[in-house]
Parts: sequence; structure tokens; C-alpha cells
Amino acid sequence: MAQNPARRTALVDAAIDVLAREGARGLTFRAVDVQAGVPAGTASNYFANRDDLLDQAARHIHHRFTPDPAVVAELLRAPRDRALVTALMHDLLRRIAADRAAYLAFLELRLEATRRPGIRARLTDTVRDQLEANIAYHLAEGLPGDRGTVVVLYLAMTGLIVEHLTLPDVLGVDGLAALIDTMVERIVPER
Repeated sequence: MAQNPARRTALVDAAIDVLAREGARGLTFRAVDVQAGVPAGTASNYFANRDDLLDQAARHIHHRFTPDPAVVAELLRAPRDRALVTALMHDLLRRIAADRAAYLAFLELRLEATRRPGIRARLTDTVRDQLEANIAYHLAEGLPGDRGTVVVLYLAMTGLIVEHLTLPDVLGVDGLAALIDTMVERIVPER
């Protein structure tokens, strides 16, 4: 297997773009090569098979959603209260909306996981690990609420994000900020 890390990342990013645009059925090594602007056959030199490419795309999507440490540091200057959780949820939606393709690709991977047990197992591990890391972070930072609070907030934000990215006219763009405020207010306890 080829070992150029920058090329591998570019190919995984291209795979994410193909997934978002064409769906899982459109994800081929050739489509990735074209999207990445590399010679035909390049992707097949970097990934053992299509499942390997899907798995690496799933893992990389979470890296693309990682918050900017400077933004988080600035947000964390605030008191550990419901207002901070609200600000963090606004930042989450901003990051996801800024990388719409990555989240749409993630949705495609979820759908593919319903048909392919191997992908389901790997994606389940990835998503579970990410959720557990988010719960641990929330608790370690002393944010209000417990494990259940984070899980319910995760589910609420996931629903809002799916709705916003797939059918934005259902909720409208103008009311999203107020909707996040309301969700956090109803889910996260006061101190």
C-alpha cells in the first residue's frame, strides 16, 4: 500500500465528497480518483478495497468535525452553565453546516451500514467512541447535566442537523438559533 499521508488524506476527502454527492453506490475508486484529480488507479493503491475506503472515510469525517481548539478555549472562558452548553451547540451546528458534504457523507455511511454488517460494526464503534468521548468531555468540563443529558442532547442535535441539511425548508434557517436555545433549555438542567 502507498504511504504518502497527504495523498491518502486527499483521497479520503475526495471519497467524502463523492459520498455526499453520489451516495454510497456511486463511491468507486475511479470516482475518487476523478474527484481528487489524480491518475486512474491511485485510490486502489491506497485502500485494500471499497470497505477499507468507507471505513477510513467514516473515521476521517469525525476529524473534519473536530472543533477549532482556539474557538473552544474562548468558549470555555465562560461559566460552566446552560448558556455555555447553548454556545457549544451553536458552534456545533456552525461547524457541521460549514462542512455540509462531510455530514451528508456520514448519513450515506449510516444508510450503507443498514445493508452491510461489516460497515455497521465499524461505524457503530466509531460513533459510540465519539459519543463516549463527548460524554466524558461534558462531565470533565463540569458542564451541567449528566450522561443522560448528553445523550438526549446528542439525539436532539442529530435530528436538527439532519433536518437542516436535508430538508432546510421544514424548519427554516431563521429560527434555528432560537430552536437550539429552546432545546438546550429543555434538556440541560440549571445549576
